[in-house]
Amino acid sequence: MKHIEATMAGTVLNILVQEGDSVKAGDTVALLESMKMEIPIESNVDGVVSEIKAGSGDFVNEGDVLIVLD
Repeated sequence: MKHIEATMAGTVLNILVQEGDSVKAGDTVALLESMKMEIPIESNVDGVVSEIKAGSGDFVNEGDVLIVLD
């Protein structure tokens, strides 16, 4: 099982994928806000979204799993 993690602590602005979507390495899958900056979160692997673990408005820490891929 592969997953996409937050690269820094911040608030989730938007999850840009839905369960069942295919993603490629390098695709932006989420946006975080940290220190008044928007931080794009990119997938580091190819896969299909099987679970979304965070939603808009959630605070996440660096390393928290945002999205699980199959």
